[in-house]
Amino acid sequence: MTLPEFDPKELTVVEEKPGFPGAPPAQVYNFPITPKEAFIAMYNRNPAWQITGVEQVLFCPKINPDNVARAFVFDGSGMLQSEGGGKDMFGIEWEYIAQVGGSMVRPGKPFLADANEWYEKVIWPDIDSWDWEGAAKINEQYLGTNKYNCCWLMNGWYERLISFMDFEGAVVAMIDDEQMDAVKTLFDKLSDLYIKIIDKYLAYFPQIDGFCIHDDWGSQKETFFSPVTVKEMIVPYMRRVNDYLHSRGKFSDLHSCGQLYKQVPNIIDAGWDSWGGQLMNDTHKIYADYGDKMIIAVSPGTFDPATTTEEDQRAAAREYAAKFCNPDKPSMFNVYGSPLLTRAFREELYIQSRKYYGR
Repeated sequence: MTLPEFDPKELTVVEEKPGFPGAPPAQVYNFPITPKEAFIAMYNRNPAWQITGVEQVLFCPKINPDNVARAFVFDGSGMLQSEGGGKDMFGIEWEYIAQVGGSMVRPGKPFLADANEWYEKVIWPDIDSWDWEGAAKINEQYLGTNKYNCCWLMNGWYERLISFMDFEGAVVAMIDDEQMDAVKTLFDKLSDLYIKIIDKYLAYFPQIDGFCIHDDWGSQKETFFSPVTVKEMIVPYMRRVNDYLHSRGKFSDLHSCGQLYKQVPNIIDAGWDSWGGQLMNDTHKIYADYGDKMIIAVSPGTFDPATTTEEDQRAAAREYAAKFCNPDKPSMFNVYGSPLLTRAFREELYIQSRKYYGR
């Protein structure tokens, strides 16, 4: 993709959106191409500017019971987060906790005491019975913008295991010789299910451009399990879903929280196109080590927007762009750094990234 040289008229604000929680409002500029085209260009490693998130629409349709149970519905239904909770697609009960703005399975009474029980106890969802045609109708306008439509799938492989077994039971099952085969068989069948759900999504929501799948692997300080365990127990099943997504011409982003530097080679081997780690990760080092193999969402340095002058904010944006807006090794802006996306920083980052990526 060849774009004209940067024109200051591009900085005309055509839309202002609420920012990421804790972040200032986000400006949408008079871009020379559509936000959708720019997002796809980034994934094709021919970026137009530094993607910051204003270019996409988050899609988590109400038709999927997981999204309702997790209180994470973003679609044309108008459902409120406070209406979330209840049974997920496997009939597991989630409770919405208003204080934290999310849902959890109440611990202490796990559905499975041993992973081997799943063969008899797990009832697989009948996704054909979901009202797909109704969902398609109410989301025509929601998905009908010029932005990149990213569909989230909650409850990935390990998270699904947690929902069945509680955290302690799930993490033990991943390394227990007597449970590992049952976990692998479960994960394999989950991959079958996720591929079928993806097929339904693409049939009824053809506007979808890519998927983000949610599977947390770590805590503030460390990954939950060794890279060897992830390579054996999770990577093959993720890879199958990602290979399928790519065969359908769709991109895949991993949402996985925790300190995961040790797991980045597994994330790459599992076929993800991008990953945006939380700020306990050194995203600068991850970009330096792995940015040629996967799109890394990179955070800026830190400054206090309330006390930092506009010129210093612009200087920080220029420094960020010089390091991470490399046309031969593109990145995107990390959403967890959004509190630093002031009007001045955002504007300067756009100007500089247009120039760097246009070389």
